[in-house]
Amino acid sequence: MPSRTWAPPAPYDLARTLRVLRRGRGDPACRQEPDGTWWRTSRTPDGPAALRISDGPDSVAGRLITGTARGPGADWALEQLPALLGADDEPGAFRSRHRVVAAAHRKHGGLRLARTGLVMESLAPSVLEQRITTGSAHYAWRRLLRRYGELPPGPAPEGMRIPPSAAVWRMVPSWEWHRAGVDRSRAAAILHACSYAPRLEEAAAMALPEAMNRLQLIPGAGPWTAAETLQRTLGAADALTLGDLHLPVQVGYALTGGRGGTDEQMLQLLEPYAGQRHRAARLILLGGRLPNRRAHRAPHSRIAHL
Repeated sequence: MPSRTWAPPAPYDLARTLRVLRRGRGDPACRQEPDGTWWRTSRTPDGPAALRISDGPDSVAGRLITGTARGPGADWALEQLPALLGADDEPGAFRSRHRVVAAAHRKHGGLRLARTGLVMESLAPSVLEQRITTGSAHYAWRRLLRRYGELPPGPAPEGMRIPPSAAVWRMVPSWEWHRAGVDRSRAAAILHACSYAPRLEEAAAMALPEAMNRLQLIPGAGPWTAAETLQRTLGAADALTLGDLHLPVQVGYALTGGRGGTDEQMLQLLEPYAGQRHRAARLILLGGRLPNRRAHRAPHSRIAHL
């Protein structure tokens, strides 16, 4: 089984770096085992791959992260391993401008922004997360992957799947989208993206502004979806999520203590972090100074029950 090791900088937090790639605890494509081992399945340009990532000390080289991979895409996955683990990230460029951000930066100094180099594997679940609860989106992702995902190559934890190819996504019948709780507009956005999948994958080699523009050419993929996708595909430190129901409120409360907030106000507050606004927002959320919820969570969407 081919493998590769990478020596992370200190400090380094493997779980915090990779957790953003997992769509809920039951994600069939990304899983953290009780011993801290991570498993990821991907559909690489060379084919499917199952990647196992383990963290451990080495008596000579110090701490080493080890990746082992199986499948036609194994070599590609191992070539991309350092970038996936945040080797291309530059957290040293970040400067805190607020005490709450500085405190979170000190506490979570091991955070790195993961870069997958793959567009569709992040775009599809990001579309599923549009305008509904996180739990409902994770349910849809699990159901669709378990039914239409491919078994991973080699040994992998039970229940894991390779995300569907663009061709397989296009074969999902309307009633299966319905049973997964996915409305027509979100299903249509994924299908539109599948029709242009090769052109969308080109965004993985683009600068952030050009990549944002490329993704938003797809009907149903606006700034929210493009940012959520490129945060993972590019590890983009400035890919701030706009159009989110909660983030402007959370950022505004953390930095000013006030309630309420709009995208425009959030952009103004984060203007000192230009170039690093996504990282600043992540640190704010990790800092824990968030407003109490004043209303119950929206109920899980189960349109299949209608």
